[in-house]
Amino acid sequence: MRISALLFLLILVIAPIQAQVLSNKITFTEADTLRGSLRPERNYDVQKYHLNVRVEPDERFISGYNTISFKADEDLPVMQVDLFQNMKVDSILYKGEKMKFNRRYDAVFVDLQPKVTKNSIDSIQFFYSGNPKVAKNAPWDGGFVFDKDKEGNHFIAVAVQGTGASLWYPNKDHQSDEPEEVLIQVAVPHELMNVSNGRFVGKEVLEDGYTRWDWKVESPINNYNVVVNIANYVHFEDRFRDLDLDYYVLPYHLEKAKKQFEEVKFMMNCFYEKFGAYPFEEDGFKLVETPYLGMEHQSAVAYGNDYKMGYLGKDLSGTGIGLKWDFIIIHETGHEWFGNSITAADIADMWIHEGFTSYSEAVYIECRWGKEEALEYLQGTRRGIGNQKPVIGHYGVNSEGSGDMYAKGANLLNTIRSIYDNDELWWKTLKNYTETYRHKIITTQETEAFFNKAIAYDLQPVFDQYLRNKSIPELQFRKKGKKTEFRWKADVENFDMPVDVILKGKEVRLHPSDQWQKLEVKVSSPEEIEVMEKEFYINRKNL
Repeated sequence: MRISALLFLLILVIAPIQAQVLSNKITFTEADTLRGSLRPERNYDVQKYHLNVRVEPDERFISGYNTISFKADEDLPVMQVDLFQNMKVDSILYKGEKMKFNRRYDAVFVDLQPKVTKNSIDSIQFFYSGNPKVAKNAPWDGGFVFDKDKEGNHFIAVAVQGTGASLWYPNKDHQSDEPEEVLIQVAVPHELMNVSNGRFVGKEVLEDGYTRWDWKVESPINNYNVVVNIANYVHFEDRFRDLDLDYYVLPYHLEKAKKQFEEVKFMMNCFYEKFGAYPFEEDGFKLVETPYLGMEHQSAVAYGNDYKMGYLGKDLSGTGIGLKWDFIIIHETGHEWFGNSITAADIADMWIHEGFTSYSEAVYIECRWGKEEALEYLQGTRRGIGNQKPVIGHYGVNSEGSGDMYAKGANLLNTIRSIYDNDELWWKTLKNYTETYRHKIITTQETEAFFNKAIAYDLQPVFDQYLRNKSIPELQFRKKGKKTEFRWKADVENFDMPVDVILKGKEVRLHPSDQWQKLEVKVSSPEEIEVMEKEFYINRKNL
């Protein structure tokens, strides 16, 4: 959120959940390029992280190290590792020796002596410490949340999508590279528990009043998904088929959680059918209560929706349908397939995370309450779409596109489903997509090609209009003599997209182009033509 991510969620304007900062920049700095581009110093493939940290709640201080195991894609004399400049680099060890380094903005450049040669597998151990950035309003800005529960216990979590995982630990902070596995060891005061991603593999009581909690992730994972969740948690568990369901909540919310989280099994049943099996079965599935609204942290989904239906008790679509289900459970878990399993190589393509995940909300509605309610919900979410800038952002500079990626992305997918005009083929293609690109890092072009290949119709003009231009196509009608004419007005040259209408009580498929065409059925005025606007996200205008 991405929430998913996540991803801002504005109740007043009814916009979907948006995680972290969405860039409104037109010009970009060296810092943006260092973060967003794949420079020669990033010519390595991360294999593993071993993250060992100590969190001191009262001081809001963390310290520890990350052992970064990697394979060099080219000879690597200098290695870029990312860590926010407010955090201190204590030392960097390579082959047991301290390495020299220099810093530019949030990038640390390590002089590897001797250099790592192409195709070699090696590691560095990066020691660091400091007071990490504190979020002012998580999850919409990145950082740590240092809070207290109502019993006075520390309640701590982190959310960094978009802002960057290097906010709190050193890593290669680019979405195009994911470690294949991560060992996360977090020491916290005895009275607290830490819950991180993956499976719990043990704990060790330390002699200084701290306990270290160990978690292991055995699947590829986005850097921003690696988290700590620290509280006086209680744990309960359940199962769905062969999938372990683990829940960590505050003690006084236990009974509410047991009731609310029953929805997980309804959701999993739907998502397994439509998207395929849960993509991280080896790491299990967790919901973890957090002091902020929510986030799609892989195998440890952050939950802070106050055990209410909808989004904190409100319906983002304005239809009432959104109050039938818990928005955070559904949306953030949808990201396990879209964003966590299938990951965009550059955050400019974050619609791959957020558009598909927002569509998963409608998929869940359709599974439980039928297609008509799903279409009504999707149409309702359009009121949060601004159409002020393109959905796709700027590549290579850590720049997301428009926040429209959520509802507009979902309505684009629903429009493509309607163009398919074959639900059996649509569901087959969507499931094939999630299974083909399971645990893969991909681009918008690969996504477009996949959905284009399934049908004879060329979808490229449709993708170009909805993703690379700010406006949606306008279907125009006019009366000319005794005939009614129609055409598309769009930004894409020679724009072509079929659309369904109701004429004389019958559903008819029109094939407008950017040139005026005559309507074969005689109508007295364009107002008689009913466009199926729930199925197609377009503007309609009678001239």
